[in-house]
Order: sequence, then structure tokens, then C-alpha cells
Amino acid sequence: MVSSRTILDVHILQTVPPSNLNRDDTGSPKSAVYGGVRRARVSSQAWKRATREAFGGLLDPDELGVRTKKVAELLAARITALGVGLEEAAAWQAAADTITAATGAKVAPPARKAKGDGDDPAPESQYLMFLSSRQLDALAALAAEGLKESGGLKDFFKGKENKARAREAANTRHSVDIALFGRMVADASDINVDAAAQVAHAISVHAVEIESDYYTAVDDERKEDEPGAGMIGTVDFNSATLYRYAAVDVDRLRANLGDGLRADEPAAEPVRRAVEAFVEAFVTSIPTGKINTFANQTLPDAVVVKLRSARPVSFAGAFEEAVRAGGDGLTGGHVAGACAALAAYVPEVEKAFGAVTEDSWVLRVGERTSALSGLGAEVGLEALVGAVGAAVAKRLAGSAG
Repeated sequence: MVSSRTILDVHILQTVPPSNLNRDDTGSPKSAVYGGVRRARVSSQAWKRATREAFGGLLDPDELGVRTKKVAELLAARITALGVGLEEAAAWQAAADTITAATGAKVAPPARKAKGDGDDPAPESQYLMFLSSRQLDALAALAAEGLKESGGLKDFFKGKENKARAREAANTRHSVDIALFGRMVADASDINVDAAAQVAHAISVHAVEIESDYYTAVDDERKEDEPGAGMIGTVDFNSATLYRYAAVDVDRLRANLGDGLRADEPAAEPVRRAVEAFVEAFVTSIPTGKINTFANQTLPDAVVVKLRSARPVSFAGAFEEAVRAGGDGLTGGHVAGACAALAAYVPEVEKAFGAVTEDSWVLRVGERTSALSGLGAEVGLEALVGAVGAAVAKRLAGSAG
């Protein structure tokens, strides 16, 4: 018998006006061919970054992590705060030794660009390190303990037991963002974290064309007899109604979070809190590429959230045939057509594959999205977040029993 899983699917239709959310190496908005036509595209990395940034307003700092090459500076500050009496350079070295013991990664000062650049820079890891706040605290405490030993940290971490303790400190009490988005440590694959969340590249439901804005800037100190602009340039943009999709393996999320982030709370509470934060952050966030230029501060037109007991299911297939503006007798742009296509596609897929679920919610805006009303209980954002969190906690409590 196949064991029941808890999978969270989030489907979003969101319209963005002229914008350049996510650029390629030439500065143009990213795109992809799907269904035989060129679509606007926003990479999964761009929206995961925006989601992680949104966590800052939804979760406590001790529930989050930091991804940086400057991890030695962060750890050195924690070590110093424990009153070990180290000067800055010595604290950096202690942090570097501890990180190497915990992750196997080399930590060293970056090469200077030229002589006379000033003070020696702080050491950096060779690649981005993703550690939770609580992991950094645990490593700082371990370093402070080792500094009290007569041989110093290098001798302290030569012992297999202490090195194992450092590895364990970096591999327990994961933050919500590490548990959701995973972590790869090139020098220590045993402390890698498999991501609980999958985020698709957002694509437009219709064909797009890239346009270009020619702009000029005036020199404020220009004299009247000095013709022309102080600067000229171009910026590429497009506009689109995007289909966005993400899935969360709630069981993997629970395993990644381990014993939870706070003491004396129900076992399902950390997962509920993480799921609620993810839903709200993913729904409301937006990548910030060229956002000061275009002010494309939109919210979704519609959100459909489903809890499943098997594998995740994307509904991108609803838009394999590009939606036509005002097509099939619908007025206006692409939103109504996209909602009609999604509303027709979802029941057919769920019926054909036996993937129907009772846990389904719809958040929608205006009459253009009315076709989606039959896909689940209609809710606002606050009710959506709370209902999803409660349903997840109920399922986890049932599986535990």
C-alpha cells in the first residue's frame, strides 16, 4: 500500500504591466518557447529570492537563515559577543577554523586587487554558505568552548568527537528557508538539505514581444547653449499575464525542520508556521528587477491552492495553447481567457488521474476570474493562509496518530 503524503500546490495568475522582472545576460527580459510561441519567463530563482526576502516580515529572525560568503564575519561577531576576548583578526580566524571543521569548506581572505588596498579583508568561504541563525549560535558556542583549550581551535577540531560536534551543529535546527529551499555544501554532501519546495519558472499564458524604451536624461547644470541630453539609453521590457506554480512536500518540510524551532509547542506547529509563511510570501512577493523604473507593483489576479495526498500537479498544460486576448467571445485582455482555460483544464486532469482533493481554496479578484469559482472554497488572503495552515496541521496530527 502506498503511504499517503501531504503535498501543497499553489497556482497563481498574475498580470504585470510593462516591466523587466528578470533579465538575461543582454539585459532583456527572460523568455521561453512553450506551445510553439515565445512566452515571457521569470526564473524560479528570482521568485524564490523574492519569497525569502518576504519571510523577513512574516517570521522571527531566529527562524531564518543567511546565505553568504561572508559567513566568517557573521560567526566572528557571535563568537566575540560570548566574551572570549579576541581581537577582530583572531575572531575571524576562529570563525574560519570552525566553519572549516563544520563544513569542510576552505575559508580564506579574498585576493587583494592591488597593493595598498587598506586593511586585510575578512576571510570568505569559496562559495555561498547557507546556515540558520541557530546553527551559527551553536557553532559560536562550540568555538568559545574550544578557545578555552590550551591547544586552541586547530587542536580542538583535530579530535574526531569535536569535529563531529561541529558537523552536527551545522546540520540540525534548520531554519524555515533552508528547510523549504534546501542547501548544497560542496565539501560535505552529508549535510546537504533536500528542498521541500519546488518553484516553477513563471511563464506568460500568451505570446509576448519584447519592446524597447528609448530614454534620455537631462544634465541639471546644462547651459542654455549646450544642446542635447546628458545621457541616452534603452531598456527592454514586456508585459504579461503569468502562470506561477510552486509545490511543497510537507512531509519533507517536517523532516527538514526536525524537532522544531521553539520549545514547548505542538509537533506540527513549526510546519504550520512555515507553510503559512510560504503561502503568504509566495503569493504576495514580486522580484525587484527594474522595479524603480517600471513600478510594476501588482498582486495576483487569482490564486488556487490545493492539498494533495500524492505527487505535485502543475496545471501549466492549460496554457500550452496560448491564450488570445479577447478570444472565444471574452472581452478585454488575457485574464478572463486564462481563468476559463484553467477552470476547464483542472477538473479534467483531476478526474482522469483520480487526483481530486477536498482541500482546495480559491482567492480571486473581480468578474474576470469568475470562471475559477468552482475550483474551491472562495477566501481572502488572510483566510487562505489560516485555512491552509490548519489543514496541514490536521493532516500531520492524523498521520502522527
